[in-house]
Amino acid sequence: MRRAAWYFDFISPFSYLQIEQFGRLPADLEVELVPIVFAGLLTHHGHKGPAEIAAKRRFTYRFVAWQAQQAGIPFRFPPAHPFNPIRLLRLALVCGPTLAAARTIFRHVWREGHAPEDDQAFAALARALGVEDVEARINAQTTKDRLRANGERAIAAGIFGVPSFVVDGEIFWGADATGFLLDYLGTSGLFSAAEMQRIAELPTGSVRKS
Repeated sequence: MRRAAWYFDFISPFSYLQIEQFGRLPADLEVELVPIVFAGLLTHHGHKGPAEIAAKRRFTYRFVAWQAQQAGIPFRFPPAHPFNPIRLLRLALVCGPTLAAARTIFRHVWREGHAPEDDQAFAALARALGVEDVEARINAQTTKDRLRANGERAIAAGIFGVPSFVVDGEIFWGADATGFLLDYLGTSGLFSAAEMQRIAELPTGSVRKS
């Protein structure tokens, strides 16, 4: 059985699109779900998020809505975005995290359009997941430590965005890389081809001044 790690954040609509397509993955692929804070990656790499550039924000929101429509995936933006995903991420950790729980949380935000800041809706989500004493559990130091450790693990693995699969140490970033991942899993030596090896070590021709 092959193993993969899937790094995601509930703030990412593209993570939602990808988890809704997990049925395309090989049955013998064991996937470990790793919730992380996307903002932590941005800070580490010195990047701006898509929503922090006005024109890119507008394009990205339209693009993800279009992609969902093309894939036949029910989709609805929450009332505001970006939002703070921390308690959703911690809730996922309290739940395992399991695929069923993660999918339920994603659908709560991106299918039903709930605001993560809505305390009443969040309490109902926790009940639906069978989590009692949710505030105490998500605010426990052990839960906070697990989320922090996941972020450190992501950085150590070279993760720079969400969603990202890691298989055999190789990163497949973005919902639109799902086909790339499937080809890698099903094609022996995909990255052993001469051109794949050449571009993996391609020298830098110019460096932008920081």
